[in-house]
Amino acid sequence: MDRTRIIVLGAAALATVAIVVAWLVIDRSDDADPISGPPAEQAEEVPLAAGSTTEPDEDWVTRTAADRQIPVRAMQAYARTEISQRESAPACNLRWNTLAGVGSVESAHGTLGGAGLDAAGVPSRRIIGPPLNGENGTRAIEATKESTALHGDEQWDRAVGPFQFLTSSWDLYGADADGDGRADPHDIDDAALGAARHLCAKERDLAGAGWVPAVFAYNNSMAYVEKVRGIADSYAK
Repeated sequence: MDRTRIIVLGAAALATVAIVVAWLVIDRSDDADPISGPPAEQAEEVPLAAGSTTEPDEDWVTRTAADRQIPVRAMQAYARTEISQRESAPACNLRWNTLAGVGSVESAHGTLGGAGLDAAGVPSRRIIGPPLNGENGTRAIEATKESTALHGDEQWDRAVGPFQFLTSSWDLYGADADGDGRADPHDIDDAALGAARHLCAKERDLAGAGWVPAVFAYNNSMAYVEKVRGIADSYAK
C-alpha cells in the first residue's frame, strides 16, 4: 500500500472493469442465484451494530452476506461505506463489492487466522502482517512509536487490521466511521472507510478507467489487481 506508479490501461482491462463496478447496493435482486465466493469463517454470528448514520437495510445485509459467504458484520461495514461514500464522494462511484474484494484478499473479511468479528467489528485476534524488514520482497520500513502501538513490533513496521493498513497510509486515510471517537485500523468499519478514501483519492472514478489505478495504488501489483477484480466481479454477479 501507499505506493504510486503510472500505468497504461488496455482496452480489455477497461472492459472487465465495467463489469466489476456495475453493482449498486439497492439493485440486489431477491431471486438472483447465490454465488460461492472465497470462504470466510466467522467464530460466531453477531448482531448488526448501531451507531452509524448510514445504515443499510438489515435484510439486504444478512441475505447478501449469506449468499456470498461473507461474515454479516463485514457485509454491514462494506454496505455502510458505500452509502456514506455515495453521499460524501459521489464522483468516485465506489461500490461495496470492490471493498469486499479488497477485504477478502487482505484478511478474508477480518477472519484470517481463525479470527471472528465481534459486534463492534473488531477481530477477536489482531490481524498483523509480516515484518517489513526488506526480506521476502518487502520494503524495509522501521517501526515508529505510533506503529508499534498498532502491531507491537518495536523494530519493523507491519500492516494491520482487516484492510492491512500501514501506519503511514492510516495517517492519510484513517477515519472514525462508527462514531466511537477513535479511528482504529483494527475496526472493520473504520478500516473499510479508510480503504474507500484510499481508493477514491486523486479524484478517481471507479466506475471506469479509475478502477485499476485505484486498486493498483492500494497494492502496486497487477496480480493483486486481477485477484481483487475476480473476487469483486464474482460478488457483483
